[in-house]
Amino acid sequence: MNLKIPRVLIAAAGSGSGKTTIVSGLLAALHKRGVKTIGYKAGPDYIDPEHHRRAGKCKIYNLDTWLTSREKVYELFCGTANNYEFALVEGVMGLYDGGKNGISSSADIAKLLNIPVILVVNAKSVGESAAAVALGFREYDKDINLAGVILNNVGSDSHRDMIAQGLKRVNIELIGAVKRDNNLKIPERHLGLLPAEELAKQNISELEHIEAARLAVESGVDIDKLLEIARAAPELEVKNNLNNAIYNRKNFNFRLAVARDEAFTFYYPDSLEYLESLGAELIYFSPLKDKNLPENINAAMFGGGFPEIFARELEANSSMRESIIDAVNNKNLKILAECGGMMYLSKYLVDFDNNKYNMLGLINASCRMNDKLQTVGYVECEALSDNILGVKGSILRGHEFHFSSFEPLDKDDKDFSYAFKFKRLRTGKVYPGGYAGKNILASYLHLNFRGNEEAAKYFLEI
Repeated sequence: MNLKIPRVLIAAAGSGSGKTTIVSGLLAALHKRGVKTIGYKAGPDYIDPEHHRRAGKCKIYNLDTWLTSREKVYELFCGTANNYEFALVEGVMGLYDGGKNGISSSADIAKLLNIPVILVVNAKSVGESAAAVALGFREYDKDINLAGVILNNVGSDSHRDMIAQGLKRVNIELIGAVKRDNNLKIPERHLGLLPAEELAKQNISELEHIEAARLAVESGVDIDKLLEIARAAPELEVKNNLNNAIYNRKNFNFRLAVARDEAFTFYYPDSLEYLESLGAELIYFSPLKDKNLPENINAAMFGGGFPEIFARELEANSSMRESIIDAVNNKNLKILAECGGMMYLSKYLVDFDNNKYNMLGLINASCRMNDKLQTVGYVECEALSDNILGVKGSILRGHEFHFSSFEPLDKDDKDFSYAFKFKRLRTGKVYPGGYAGKNILASYLHLNFRGNEEAAKYFLEI
């Protein structure tokens, strides 16, 4: 079976080129036009997809060939994009940047899904050199269909025209040019862009930012040309039935409480959907605002996020903390915690200003925020003991990205129950990490259950 899926991938020459703002503006403009659109983000990022979801009022999925297999990325894209009028993918970093050997780079995703690429080039402080940059990106890998360029941070019409002449000379089509406007910039924090959920807390109107991005794109980008390029994308061959497990819900037989609020936001939609397909009923709750855990649950999951920003509120919600501690100690509740979730399970959390806050204390360890990034990249993890996701020696794939450091309170405890032996994909470095107890598994590992199906089944006791 062949599928006709109109699609483009918005890539960039490098991080900071403005592709997230341009994609947000495009999604908002397409929504206003009434184009039935679905969005995607290449790589493991959690923050950009939420901005896109709100801008386009549409579903957003991650496409990552390390977190899930190439076959599952292809299956996910075809299964979710089918029957939409337009699929818009935002790339990650620069077009050719990814894990070791280019795994899960924008180029990797573009070739896998045969997607035409539009390159965003930051035109600030350059003239025709921007055309040379685009030419280099086109020539670097001839298997990439570089279908056009969008210039960002253009200073004037004459500036745009100067670069347009250079692009015409090397036969690269100019799809649009977005004028320089500091109001279009999304504020950043230590893990990247400020999450969409928190813009209001910084007295920033999310709606105003989306509207500004939409107007900038509508005035500067040829959206009709973009849609024309998308519709010219070749058909995709699908061998398997699209009605696979990720889209079919079973009767729920496992109640999973999922922490979701401003402090805990990092979850992959297809990972949660896969748990649902296996029979997990997801009950969302807020460790910040709710007083107790949901009732009659089989397990709880605490994703990543920014507990360090909300540490005071998390500490102050003693009722919720007592509810979780009681459920773990007296009701044998299973808890899976990733990154920020592990910070919440630790005894103390020390923020950037060296303020110390009491957390759950379910792990005899502390987490401290550091001025420098501690780890970023894809990892493979081997279980050092039986845990709630599998038996000793089982392997999980995921990624790490954190400024905090995790340390047992008893630094001389040589029997601390580390969860995994981590191995970094890029460097091969091996080190212990996380914590595994009878009914607790916590670590810096971010995983997608769609790419770790056996772990999902083990967790749900299937």
